[in-house]
Amino acid sequence: MTIRKIKAEIEVTSHPVVKSLHSNENFKVLILGFKKGMILKKHKAHSKTKLTILEGEVVYSEEEKNVILKQYDEHEIPVEVTHFVKANSDSICLLTQERN
Repeated sequence: MTIRKIKAEIEVTSHPVVKSLHSNENFKVLILGFKKGMILKKHKAHSKTKLTILEGEVVYSEEEKNVILKQYDEHEIPVEVTHFVKANSDSICLLTQERN
């Protein structure tokens, strides 16, 4: 149901929607939903993180590096590096993070 809720919410908002899918003391899994053109603003990951694209296409950007990620692509996000994500199309992504 989490993904369905996110898909409904991104239809009526101007920013990405992020919801927790699962977590415990060792990790957390978040679902991110984007409409085309939405941007997850600049931020840093404070622990080991991986972005996986379930649907759509996004651009992961850090410093001078831009990586286009399409359905089923995965990208390791470096710890403490400023980055942002922009949706090239309506997209659903998984973000998995280790807990420190």
